[in-house]
This record gives sequence, C-alpha cells and structure tokens, in this order.
Amino acid sequence: MDLATLERLNTCRRARVAAVLLTDLDGGDVSVIAEGDDLDSELGQTVALVLRSGRSRVVEVDGRRIFLNVYLPPADIVIIGAVHISQVLARMAALAGFGVRIIDPRTAFATPERFAEIDLTTDWPVDVLKDKQLDAYTALVAVTHDPKIDDFPIAEALRRGCFYVGALGSRKTHASRLERLRREGLADEALARINGPIGLPIGASGPGEIAVAILAQIIEALRMRDVMSRKGDIR
Repeated sequence: MDLATLERLNTCRRARVAAVLLTDLDGGDVSVIAEGDDLDSELGQTVALVLRSGRSRVVEVDGRRIFLNVYLPPADIVIIGAVHISQVLARMAALAGFGVRIIDPRTAFATPERFAEIDLTTDWPVDVLKDKQLDAYTALVAVTHDPKIDDFPIAEALRRGCFYVGALGSRKTHASRLERLRREGLADEALARINGPIGLPIGASGPGEIAVAILAQIIEALRMRDVMSRKGDIR
C-alpha cells in the first residue's frame, strides 16, 4: 500500500467516515472509496453494499477480480434517559457490538447499581455533548419524556447527521415535540427523520420488548442507510 492510500484511510478513520480499500487481485492496483464518494458505477453499487454490511468480499467487475476490504467506524448508541427500557437496551446493544453511552442528569435514576459496566454520565446532555459530540455513526435514543432533557440532544442529532434518531412517546407527545423543534429552527425534512413513536411496529409491550423493537430499528437504519448521501471531501 502506498503512502497516499494509507494517509487517506487514516484520514477517514480519524473523521469516523467509512471507507473501502479496493485491491485489483490481477493487476495489483489499490485505491480507496470513502462513504459519500460517487458510487454510480456498477463497482460503486457493490461498494455501497459492503459499506452497509461491513463485510469484506471479493467481486468480479469487467473481468477483474477485486478485493473490497471495508473499514467501518464502530457504531455508538447514545441513550438519553436512565429508565427501565434503557437498562435492557444498553445490555442488548453492547452484546450486539455497539458502544453504549447513557446520559441523564437525574441521579435518582442514573445510578451505577442500575447500569453496571455501562458508560453513564449524570449531567445535562447540552453539557455532555460539547465534549463527546454526536456523528454519522451514532444512534440517538431519547426516552425521558422530559423536553428539558430530550429536546436538545434530538435537535443536535439531527444537525450532526446521526444515522438514527428515535424518541419515546405517544403520537400526541411526538406532535408537541415536533412543534417545539420547529420553533428551534429545524425544518420538516429534518424532523421527518425522527422515529416517533420509537421502535419497529411489532406490538411491543413492556420495557424488554420495547428495547428489542428499538434495537432492531437501529440495526435496520445502520444496514439500510444511504451511503451515497453523506457529503464531504475526504482526501
């Protein structure tokens, strides 16, 4: 691998941008495609598949055998609210390979006893997210039902392009939430990205089943995302 190729891979890694290293197994040529690059060709569509799945593979394009080695940033789930659903969701998400953070300023709920071995912060999201910012490989789950806690991280997740944004609450609660976020200057196109009510519609009942529905929806969003929509020039 030449220095320029290695530098581009490292630039993608530092920026938490997915990339694929393409190696021509017959000719030896090596190149890098980053998420958001032009993927209109036949090869580009195959690259898009591995960017979604995270699974490297050998493909044949125009008579050439090409090894696609995919590098995905580790996906994180940030949960706003240390509630019963969060207890189950955090454990399941960690088992599924996600990094998990829980943020809740309410120390009566956010206790180490309830969230053993989970990254737990007892502070306001507006302060925490200044240092640990959200990005395109973060899922944001807001479950407190308290606008003073939930609204800022939801808005921040939309502005930062998180691959998933979900918020707990009834349709009436969600409609009120949307009105508040509109007053904060968020456009309807951005607000349409919020999954509310949260989770896949599987008739979930109780914290455990709701957590399953949320995690399944997060995985769906990660694996079905539009890898050609991310803008930016990663050199």
